[in-house]
Amino acid sequence: MTEAHTEAMTEALAELAEHLAQRQPEVLRDHVMTHGELTVTVGLGDLFGFIRFLQMDPNCRFSTLVDITAVDYPERRNRFDVVYHLLSMYQNHRVRVKVPVAEDAMVPSITPLHPSANWFEREVFDMFGILFSGHPDLRRILTDYGFRGFPLRKDFPTTGYTEVRYDEALKRVVYEPVKLVQEYRQFDFMSPWEGANYVLPGDEKPKEASK
Repeated sequence: MTEAHTEAMTEALAELAEHLAQRQPEVLRDHVMTHGELTVTVGLGDLFGFIRFLQMDPNCRFSTLVDITAVDYPERRNRFDVVYHLLSMYQNHRVRVKVPVAEDAMVPSITPLHPSANWFEREVFDMFGILFSGHPDLRRILTDYGFRGFPLRKDFPTTGYTEVRYDEALKRVVYEPVKLVQEYRQFDFMSPWEGANYVLPGDEKPKEASK
């Protein structure tokens, strides 16, 4: 991508941000241009109407939902940001829409506007535990039905809670609690190897060449 093309795209997105600020002043909480990408923030109650506006407005026409994901901020009152990535093939624009969501809040499903949101919302539910009201079939999509917890939350242990394995004697899959001999991820130094009084194979420092 040439520098002139990059500048043209940045200018077009700046015009889009101005258009959104003028047409949706009560909805748009914030908009930021970073690394040539436009990110806008709206409230939970305005989400469905704003996504519909982006889809229907002739200057926007964001007809393609690329992805829905989330980010976990455990220290915040509104713990999550649910993030929507949208593409306008008509205007050659991309926009990112962020919605702050409390842990006990429900996000309106946008499947009536974008049917592809069905699986995206199920994935966000499966990984973060965020509920979507009005979803036609909100159930786990990547983990097992009996899976405990939500793997992409910051407080989820990297080992998980349950070990799944095939038992040869029982001839079936069994579920067992994960058992560790020490508290996982709790060390007295920055990394497991820092401060150790031994050298791991392959970590030896090269000997100085003999003169």
